[in-house]
Amino acid sequence: MHTELAPAIDQQKLQQAIRASQDYLLSQQYPEGYWWAELESNVTMTAEVILLHKIWGTEQRLPLAKAEHYLRINQREHGGWELFYSDGGDLSTSVEAYMGLRLLGVPVDDPALVKARQFILARGGITKTRIFTKLHLALLGCYDWRGIPSLPPWIMLLPEGSPFTIYDMSSWARGSTVPLLIVMDRKPVYPMQPALSLDELYVEGRANASYELPRQGNWGDVFIGLDQVFKVCEAWNLTPLRQEGIKAAEKWVLERQEASGDWGGIIPAMLNSLLALRVLNYAVDDPIVQRGMAAVDRFAIETETEYRVQPCVSPVWDTALVMRAMVDSGMAADHPALVKAGEWLLSKQILDYGDWCVKNKTGQPGGWAFEFENRFYPDVDDTAVVVMALEAVTLPDEKVKRQAMERAAAWIASMQCRPGGWAAFDVDNDQDWLNAIPYGDLKAMIDPNTADVTARVLEMVGRCALSFDSTAVDRALAYLRNEQEPEGCWFGRWGVNYIYGTSGVLSALALVAPRYDRWRIRRAAEWLVQCQNRDGGWGETCWSYNDPSLKGKGDSTPSQTAWALIGLLAAAQATGEAATAAIERGVTYLLETQRSDGTWNEDYFTGTGFPCHFYLKYHYYQQHFPLTALGRYARWREQA
Repeated sequence: MHTELAPAIDQQKLQQAIRASQDYLLSQQYPEGYWWAELESNVTMTAEVILLHKIWGTEQRLPLAKAEHYLRINQREHGGWELFYSDGGDLSTSVEAYMGLRLLGVPVDDPALVKARQFILARGGITKTRIFTKLHLALLGCYDWRGIPSLPPWIMLLPEGSPFTIYDMSSWARGSTVPLLIVMDRKPVYPMQPALSLDELYVEGRANASYELPRQGNWGDVFIGLDQVFKVCEAWNLTPLRQEGIKAAEKWVLERQEASGDWGGIIPAMLNSLLALRVLNYAVDDPIVQRGMAAVDRFAIETETEYRVQPCVSPVWDTALVMRAMVDSGMAADHPALVKAGEWLLSKQILDYGDWCVKNKTGQPGGWAFEFENRFYPDVDDTAVVVMALEAVTLPDEKVKRQAMERAAAWIASMQCRPGGWAAFDVDNDQDWLNAIPYGDLKAMIDPNTADVTARVLEMVGRCALSFDSTAVDRALAYLRNEQEPEGCWFGRWGVNYIYGTSGVLSALALVAPRYDRWRIRRAAEWLVQCQNRDGGWGETCWSYNDPSLKGKGDSTPSQTAWALIGLLAAAQATGEAATAAIERGVTYLLETQRSDGTWNEDYFTGTGFPCHFYLKYHYYQQHFPLTALGRYARWREQA
C-alpha cells in the first residue's frame, strides 16, 4: 500500500483548478466538435513559404509586411534565430530567416541583418548549413547545385523486393523526397527581381567556397563516391531511365494529393510538391496548383501583426487528448461537448489503403491521422489515442463506436514490427543505413519502432476491452524491457524526451505488465523522483537528445511536470507504493503556476519532430496534460 497522503493539497483549490481548466478548454471547442491549437516550430517554415511564392510569382497572396514582422520579432539578442526556445541560436535556421528577409526586400545594411550576419559568419556561414537550407539557396542561385547530393530519379522504378525502394524511407522523408527527385534532376535557378545575392554569408567568400560533400570518416563515405558517379552521369546525360523516373515521380505526387490540396499533411511535402510542379511547368492557375496553394494557406496563422506558417496541423491529436483530459478530470462521459467530439472523431476514421499497405500485406484500413485530411498516412500513435478517447465517452450509437474501435485495433495489430514494438506510420521501416547518405543529414530517413508509440498501444490494450492477440502483447512487453535505459527511464521519440517516454511506458505497464515487472516500474518511478526540480516541477531540455547526460534535466514546464505526475501515479497504481511527497510537490507546482483563466503558460518546446534537428511546441500540451494529471491525482486521492 502507498504511504499515507500528506494533507498538503487543498481539495477545494484542486477542484477549482480542474474546473477552471475544463471551462477554458470548453470555451475553445470548435462548433464542429473538435479542438485544435497552434503547432509551432521555427521560422524556416515561413521563410520557405515566402521562397515558394517568390518562385511562383504569387507573393501577392501573402501579407508580406506581417511575414517580415514575424521574422523580425523572432530574432534573438545574439542575432540568430532558434530551432527551439532558448537554444542559443541555430545556423541553418538563421540563414533561412535571413534569406526570407532578403526576399522581402530588407537591405543588407538593415541593423537586424547586420546582427544576423555576424551570428551566421561566426558559425561558419552558408557552407556549414544543412542540405535542405543549401537546396533552398540553390533555387535562388545563392548556392551551387554542385554542393547538393544527387538523387537519381530511377529510384522511383526500383521494384518491390529490391534492396531499396522509396518505401524504405519514412513516410515524411518519402513525401518530401519524391517531388525533390524532379527538382534535383532539373536543378533550376529562379532569378529574383531585383537580383538577390547572399554572397555576404560565405566566410571564405563565394569564389572560394568548396562544394564537396562533408565526409563522415566511416563506411558512410562510400555514398560520397556514389554521389560523384551520379554527378558524372548527370553531366554527360547518362543517367539511366531518367525520363521514366521523372514521369513516375510526377504520377506519384499527383496521386497523393488530397482533394483538399494537401500532400502528406506536412509543409515540407506540400512545398516540395509545388516546387516539382513549377519545375514541370505547370501553370499557376492549374487546379492542382491552386488546391496546393490553398492547402498551404490553411497552415498559416495570420494575426493583426504577424503571418507565420505551421509545419503541420493537429486537430485529431488535440481533440483526442483533450477528451481524455476532460474525462480523467471528472467530466461526465456523455457530456454534450464530448459526444460531439467523439462523433467528429468517428467521421475522421480512414478507410482507404495508404502507403502503409506496401509493407503490410495483411492489414485492413481503420486508423486515424494527425490532421484534418491525410488518407495516405494514418499513424499508430494517433489511432491508439483516439481509441482510448472513444472508450472514455458514451456516444448515442455505442455499437458503431465499438466497431470503429475494433477495426482500429485490428489495423494497429497488423502494424507491429519485427522487434515487437510499433512505429508511427510504417511496418519495419528500419534500414538505418539510409541515415548515412549525404542527403539524409537530418538523420530522419526511417521510422523504426519506438518505446513511446509501443507504450501507447499497450495502454490502449489495457484500457479498452478489444480483441488483441496476447502473443503480440508479450512481444511488445519484451521490446519495452529491452529498451529501458540503465537509469530506469525510456527514450521519448515524439516528446521531449526521457520524461515523456518514461511516463508513457509507465502508463502502459501499470495496466498490462505482469507482477515480475514491478521492479522495472519502481526503477522508473525512482528515476522520475530524482529528476524533480526544487520548485516541485519537472523539465527536460531538448539538448538531452544530443547529450544523454541531460536526461530529465531542465527548467520546469507544465507539460513535462504533468507527464512525470502521470507516470508516478501509474507506478503507484501498479506497485501500491507511492512517491507521495514528490507527487504532491508536483501537483502544488501545477496549482501555483495556473493562471486565473485556467490556463498554463509554457515557452519551452516539449514536442519532437526529428531528434536533434526539429522540435515542436504543441500549444495545447500545456493545457490538457496538466488537467489530466490533476484529474488522475484527485481520483487517486479519493481512492487512498
